Amino acid sequence: MSKKIFMLLVIIVIISLISSCSSITKETEMAKEEEKNGEQSLENIAPAESAADTTFAEKLRGSDSIYIQGEMNTEEYSDIEENSYKLSLENPLSTFSIDVDTASYSNVRRFLMDGKMPPEDAVRIEEMINYFTYDYPEPHGDAPFSVITKISKCPWNENHDLAMLALKGKEIETEEKIPSNLVFLIDVSGSMNQEDKLPLLKSAFKMLVNQLDEEDRVSVVVYSGAAGVVLDSTSGSEKDTIIDAIENLRAGGSTAGGEGIELAYKIAKENSIDNGNNRVILATDGDFNVGPSSDGELKRLIEEKRKDGVFLSILGFGTGNLKDSKAELLANKGNGNYSYIDNILEAKKVLVDEIGSTLFTIAKDVKIQVEFNPSKVKAYRLIGYENRLLNDEDFNDDKKDAGEIGAGHTVTAFYELIPSDSDEEVPGTDELKYQDSKVKDSDDIMYVKLRYKEPQGEKSKLIEFPVIEKEETEKTLQDFNFASAVAEFGMLLRDSQFKGNSSYDRVIEQAEKNRGKDIEGYRVEFIKMVKLAKELAK
Repeated sequence: MSKKIFMLLVIIVIISLISSCSSITKETEMAKEEEKNGEQSLENIAPAESAADTTFAEKLRGSDSIYIQGEMNTEEYSDIEENSYKLSLENPLSTFSIDVDTASYSNVRRFLMDGKMPPEDAVRIEEMINYFTYDYPEPHGDAPFSVITKISKCPWNENHDLAMLALKGKEIETEEKIPSNLVFLIDVSGSMNQEDKLPLLKSAFKMLVNQLDEEDRVSVVVYSGAAGVVLDSTSGSEKDTIIDAIENLRAGGSTAGGEGIELAYKIAKENSIDNGNNRVILATDGDFNVGPSSDGELKRLIEEKRKDGVFLSILGFGTGNLKDSKAELLANKGNGNYSYIDNILEAKKVLVDEIGSTLFTIAKDVKIQVEFNPSKVKAYRLIGYENRLLNDEDFNDDKKDAGEIGAGHTVTAFYELIPSDSDEEVPGTDELKYQDSKVKDSDDIMYVKLRYKEPQGEKSKLIEFPVIEKEETEKTLQDFNFASAVAEFGMLLRDSQFKGNSSYDRVIEQAEKNRGKDIEGYRVEFIKMVKLAKELAK
């Protein structure tokens, strides 16, 4: 009898297992079917005829798709190895590309406002400095930009000097504005389904649309698991149509950013305006995970696409999984600029108040080469621009890509200098046996050369001049002092080995004394950020 009971129990267990497996198989098949529906090909999806039609994102994932944000922070930043001192006798030349990105500053602000110190590699000092507009002299004649220099004592090391090299882009008057062919390339993947991403993005783009007129054209391309056209090229006067297309976007799916870039550049080329402003504006958290997604793949893709003469602006959004390194890479290699939008006021700054510098390139491939006079400068160090360094021979090579400057934009770079009569030891090589170490006696501290191309040009133009020690105007001194305070703040945030006697208190004092007009209140905000960082650093 006990044997029969045992056999009966075995049969019951087997039936239970079979039923369970069947249920799991059915659930798995259903999940696969849902995934298949969500990642469908776009070959048969036509562009939306109007904003009232079903949006591309809805066709792709369904209007009720949701994305659950995890707790893990997966933000990515490129490693930065700080520039060290170079001996002028051994390395007299310093060559780099300008950088007009400002993303690092607003991203640092986001960390501080959240009560956290930013990661060191999130702090790119040149972007912190260039976030601000400075009252540099306007360019003369047909020159696209003016060049300003100043040398003074270094605030954080009294035994060193600080040399400033700055550019001021020519302002474009309303009647001089060229028509724009803009392609809004919008990331609608699942990771964008957060308040500080897609909803903020929509508000930002609506601000931009309201700045356009009938001569401008706008197309809207979106991507998630695949890419598609939501709005064909439309006149800037049809603001309601463009805004409706943007408002109807929904987030869901994976992130085929590479495919989106391919399609956006195709649309930009098809609707190209001769001698116009042809530009892709990519809005994303940078989390590419389908198709070309590695840094190498994206670099090759964007380098190929920039040959079409289309410029690029990148707007970064969100927290937790911001892929800052990818956004910066695309901007650097794609004739572009990169801004991080952490709030609606930043969106207004980038897309309304400074729309000229964001969207209208007045000179491209701008390179700077400085030759230091060893009789005046023992050693020098470029502050920031680590991701923009060029080989010395790249300066005269018109095939080598460099940065762009927009209308009205200001670009500032600092060199910390060790004077030639200093007994400070600087790491370097042994004295060379066969080289002549004699130097010419000259009053020049350094010799500056710049190369740039016109927006549609392929041959560079050269500007060159010597720099001697002289007093500048009080106005230039004020900008010098404020910009150097921002540089010092950046070194404190990075805990730089070259920060010398830097302190938060001196940064605050220097910034408060040199606020200037500060109509929009950005410099006051900076001082508040420094005070906040001081408390967080305790």
